[in-house]
Amino acid sequence: MVTFLPSHPGRLADVPSFARTIGGAESNVACALAAAGHTVKWVSRVGADGFGDHLVDAVAAYGVDTSGVLRDPDRPTGIYFRTAADRATDAHEVAYYRAGSAASAMSPATMPYENLWSGRVLHLSGITAALSDDCLALMRELTARRPGRPLVSFDVNHRPALWRDASGARVLLDLARGADLVFVGEDEAAEAWGLHGGDAIRAALPEPGTLVIKRGSAGATAYTKGPEAADTVTTVPALTVDVVASVGAGDAFAAGFLSATLRGLPAAARLRHGHLMAAAVLTVAADLATPPARAHADRLAGLDATDWGTLRLGPGWTAGTEREVRVP
Repeated sequence: MVTFLPSHPGRLADVPSFARTIGGAESNVACALAAAGHTVKWVSRVGADGFGDHLVDAVAAYGVDTSGVLRDPDRPTGIYFRTAADRATDAHEVAYYRAGSAASAMSPATMPYENLWSGRVLHLSGITAALSDDCLALMRELTARRPGRPLVSFDVNHRPALWRDASGARVLLDLARGADLVFVGEDEAAEAWGLHGGDAIRAALPEPGTLVIKRGSAGATAYTKGPEAADTVTTVPALTVDVVASVGAGDAFAAGFLSATLRGLPAAARLRHGHLMAAAVLTVAADLATPPARAHADRLAGLDATDWGTLRLGPGWTAGTEREVRVP
């Protein structure tokens, strides 16, 4: 989607103007991975309009292959507006204008599999499943276990406002069971499924080879299935971050984890790279941020437990210009 960020804090009703940028769960992950040096293709549909032009050009500027993006002459590009988050409460308003959008017309018939299965990893989001019945049908197809498919990564991204009724939560659980790698927030698992704690979430999602549970300021935990189906459980604490805005941090975490997965790094390093990529977004106002250079990220991810626990990151840290400090 095209995203509009407020020029000033306050309610949507009171914000006088907005700056245009880009957003959307899958495109955020694609841009972050490309900026981190990976070969990435984004497959979607946008309108044959100016917003569609801007979206495709902006995503391509990150180094993403956009040849799989289809242009819809009859439906518009989706847009949304949001307010700045209140640092004390993380409260913000979001207004989506995506009903009937070009992306909502994605379906098994309109999205060629040669594009969708062309990489080592296919990353999907539960948001797409909520856009239309056709989108849900596509997501069911892509999470069906079948020979030859790439590793399927699925971020639950439960957004109750996008679903017509409460059945969305059950749908997302079913889709997650078909994936190989699942990202879910501990809070959203409690809200959507009434599940509390990592072990309860894992019991409800035994199928994925890797289950990553994001626990906010408490860190993140990865359940990784071993050769005899027994899990290895790895937990990495979160970093201390001077937060500017929280929107997009979950997508960035997924990109960092996937980047480390593609590089064959161990579970603890994958979680640390997730935290670092999330910290890049948390310290800017937009949904996307320039990630740290790979050598910089590897150095920080390789810190011992004490130094990792005392690291504090703020605006400018990815360029090494400021706010990478140790805290007592």
